[in-house]
Amino acid sequence: MSVNSSLDLPSNIALVHEWFTPRSTGGAENVVQIIDDLLTEIASEPELFSLVNEERLEKNSWLFKRKVKTSFIQKLPFGISHVQQFLPLLPFAIEQLDLEGYPLVLSSNHLVAKGILTSPDQLHISYVHTPVRYAWDQMNIYLKRSFLRRIGLGPLIRWQLHTLRQWDQLSSSRVDCFLANSNFTAKRIWKYWRRRSEVLHPPVDVNRFEWNKPREDFYLSVCRLVPNKRVDLLVRAFNRLQLPLIVVGDGVEKAYLKDLAGPTVQILGFQSKEKIEKLMSRCRAFVYAGIEDFGIAPVEAMASGAPVIAFGKGGVLDTVKCFNSSSDGGATGLLFHDQTVKSLIEAIEFFREKQLWRDLNPDLIRDWSNSFSQDSFKKRFEQTINRAWREHVNSCDIATSDLNSLSTNS
Repeated sequence: MSVNSSLDLPSNIALVHEWFTPRSTGGAENVVQIIDDLLTEIASEPELFSLVNEERLEKNSWLFKRKVKTSFIQKLPFGISHVQQFLPLLPFAIEQLDLEGYPLVLSSNHLVAKGILTSPDQLHISYVHTPVRYAWDQMNIYLKRSFLRRIGLGPLIRWQLHTLRQWDQLSSSRVDCFLANSNFTAKRIWKYWRRRSEVLHPPVDVNRFEWNKPREDFYLSVCRLVPNKRVDLLVRAFNRLQLPLIVVGDGVEKAYLKDLAGPTVQILGFQSKEKIEKLMSRCRAFVYAGIEDFGIAPVEAMASGAPVIAFGKGGVLDTVKCFNSSSDGGATGLLFHDQTVKSLIEAIEFFREKQLWRDLNPDLIRDWSNSFSQDSFKKRFEQTINRAWREHVNSCDIATSDLNSLSTNS
């Protein structure tokens, strides 16, 4: 049977994301917006689904007055403002979304979105930001800082996460095609779900950054101030080195980090996008000690022409071309091997001793960041969903043809 290679995407497309709230706007939500824009350009405006939607009332939001079909969590007391507190109900809630009539279904998953129910005639493609961290490899980190554990509910939380892991693994079989935001995420998808995935890095708005400004003698880190980001390693290292470090971000560790910071370390807290852009365009290097599934901030720093010094695990292995291992002269930063103060200090001292800020060309660093641009993402995503759709339609045609042959022969 011949394969049809010129099949258009359907006009009815569903796009599913866990939740839309002003308090949860980051890389995952940006991916959904870019996908929504792309589908509107090449096919039709998709129908949006989520557990809850609070963005419809935000005048500055792309979802202002946009229709979003939500789950029963939307109507529960505090369901919108505290959706994550309803964790035991979320797998059940996502399964109640009615996706009948949408031949192509796309989900943006970091918790339960991939668990939607579809029929064999529907194609379900899931873009995975991460398998749910606190149910798998970061469970114990999550429990250590959980308020419920401190009031004696630790065993109950462990049981809930146990049942979530079972559902998470089971629901992974409902997806036809997985896309991972990094090779690190792809490995975790295989580890926990035993499913293959195609790596498609998320879009970064690199064009809003300037990279040709004079560099100043300070280092910069931008992230949420939470334990798994390991900002404490940065503060301790720069305290010992007595070098200037500026930390931008907010979170539960802000007060702790301020107490820990020495005279050369500034914890600025939350700052505007414009302030962050200026700092990135002027810093000597961007430093990061956490493990990210992808990591938007290091790419934004490179879009500003800044070299990156980061712990060599997770998404940065995709995004940062390490000086030690680069053979083409296109290095964009330096990776340290152990998540310790000692290893970080060694990397910074090597960076200073070799004066790498002179060797790491900001023009080349900026050019490399363009690999993660919004245009690059759109191009690859369009190619991927068109290919998957063609394969899906042709497989359905072949199955129908086989059934017809069996019916005729009988």
